[in-house]
Amino acid sequence: MDNIQVIKEVTIEQGKVKINGLDFFHDESLEIGPFLKCLYKKLDLKYSKYYKMDYLCKLGFLASEVLLNGENDILTDSDDVAIVLANTSSSLHTDVKYQSSISEIPSPSVFVYTLPNIVIGEISIRNKFYGEHMFFVQSTYNKTELLDYTATLFASGSCKQAIVGWLEVDMEGAYCANLMLCQKNN
Repeated sequence: MDNIQVIKEVTIEQGKVKINGLDFFHDESLEIGPFLKCLYKKLDLKYSKYYKMDYLCKLGFLASEVLLNGENDILTDSDDVAIVLANTSSSLHTDVKYQSSISEIPSPSVFVYTLPNIVIGEISIRNKFYGEHMFFVQSTYNKTELLDYTATLFASGSCKQAIVGWLEVDMEGAYCANLMLCQKNN
């Protein structure tokens, strides 16, 4: 992992957003829906696709917005930006919602989000990133493993920057994001 430099790290958990360990935003709403809505408003975003996203995508999208804010000088070539994410619940929160819609008329707008890697697509579309991407489903957050995988991408020349981390929304609505903006050391 000598060839990786972590530029910035964002964590979102229990109504709090931190950048490099420092408080950025706090809201009394601990429930995921109201909290994400408050964070979206705080960031003053105007992105109509946001309202169609499931919770996992909203969480990843907002975490990436905080992570990438002010980093335009680092992200110089959209072909060189990889996204490497992981979680433990996959898209189970949305899968259950979709399964319940099957008894009537299945919802295509919910079906779209029954794969966890859709969050990568949403981040890529928003930022016009065309680099490598991977979404792992792991039993626990293994930061070292994700950074090792990213180091392999850097060593192969596949990318020069990467968004790396953990996005989790479980069945009870507990949520956690830990994203890092990494770049290849020269």
